[in-house]
Amino acid sequence: MGLRQSMLGLVQNETVKLLRRRRFLVVVLILAILIPIFTYAQYRSVVTAQERMGTTDWRPLLTQQIVDMQNRLASSRLPDEWRDLIKVRIQQQQYYLDHDINPMAPGGPTFARGFMDQAISMFLPMIIVVLAVDLVSAEFSEGTIKLLLTRPVRRWKVLTSKYITLLLFTSLTVLMTLILAYLMSGVVFGYSGWDLPILTGFEVAGGELSTAGAFMLPQWQFLLMQYGLGWFVCIVVGTVTFMVSVLVRSAAAGMGIMMAALISGTILTQMASSWESSKYLFVVNLQLTDYLNGTLPPIKGMTLPFSLTILSVWAIAALVVAYLVFTRRDVTS
Repeated sequence: MGLRQSMLGLVQNETVKLLRRRRFLVVVLILAILIPIFTYAQYRSVVTAQERMGTTDWRPLLTQQIVDMQNRLASSRLPDEWRDLIKVRIQQQQYYLDHDINPMAPGGPTFARGFMDQAISMFLPMIIVVLAVDLVSAEFSEGTIKLLLTRPVRRWKVLTSKYITLLLFTSLTVLMTLILAYLMSGVVFGYSGWDLPILTGFEVAGGELSTAGAFMLPQWQFLLMQYGLGWFVCIVVGTVTFMVSVLVRSAAAGMGIMMAALISGTILTQMASSWESSKYLFVVNLQLTDYLNGTLPPIKGMTLPFSLTILSVWAIAALVVAYLVFTRRDVTS
């Protein structure tokens, strides 16, 4: 009981510190500003497509998308990895068309689903980096590190309280993303669509899309799965950022390291097929929702269990390094 009360007090203290630095407020403001921009961009995209086709019926629009992708395949300059990706996408879109299912029926839940697909590999990880980058390094910049590490509290408890605080606010950030995406986009697209049937269970084998295991489930269940994967990605990115915050004494340096890692990860994902070993980097495995959608992975043979395992190993390794460095750090210099 005493340990639990002690840890609760430490977590409360770290929560106050994080709120005082206004990092979470910055995160909420970023979401509140950018989600309406993305909503308007999505709205303009839909309107433009409807005006070009002269109809609001989704079937001709989806048919035109398939034709456009088939035309792209005719280009001799298209890289092989993009050719495979487009072939899989055509097969998937044709499956929706044949089964009379609108994959992008308008509505707040549908926008929230599409937003997570786009945000999981770059936008949300960057948000988490902003939240986590100075959890430990701020103690150096504020000159409180000596006081923190010379208190009559075990160092591992101090670090654990910081990590628990990170987990809590990371979870809250993902939840806020879903709520804000739904509420703000619903003003434009409406708030219905929770029971919209969504297809999942696609498998990609040898560059071909297998629909043998495809099944439908309500969109709300798909959103739970999707945002659960998004939460896991954010936890992993937050944990790696947490380690960087322990290793470097400057929040700016930590921010630079993590931003460079995420941006390079986006570049590597586009060209990963030429470097197969890159599949063991955590930044190449962040797009977990692609597995739900049946999208071709960056490197053939990558699967959801594989990516979950790689991300878990990186998170565990980051925690081990963070604890070893923090508990042994000399603060007399």
